[in-house]
Amino acid sequence: MLKTRAKYHLGQIVRHRKHPFRGVVFDVDPEFSNTEEWYDAIPEDSRPVKEQPFYHLLAENDQSYYVAYVSEQNLIADYSGEPVGHPDLDEMFGPFEDGSYPLHFQLN
Repeated sequence: MLKTRAKYHLGQIVRHRKHPFRGVVFDVDPEFSNTEEWYDAIPEDSRPVKEQPFYHLLAENDQSYYVAYVSEQNLIADYSGEPVGHPDLDEMFGPFEDGSYPLHFQLN
């Protein structure tokens, strides 16, 4: 059995190491849990290992808002103190406070 521990928590703001976007963590998979088609679409020399946490983000860049699925190795914590403007944040989280978003719903 694979044992992994997520580095980032729900509600935390993170940035991508290589691409210009940031987002709020709203779910974590202990290891890759997307389609092989999705994984194969990543250039081979950039593919992350599957045996690590993968994060679902409410993401934003300079042009749009979207949902991103990113490996832990490609994320860094965002300490800018700036809120994220994704329009779906209010559905899952409370108001921005102390650099992150508190959960707005009960987990199972």
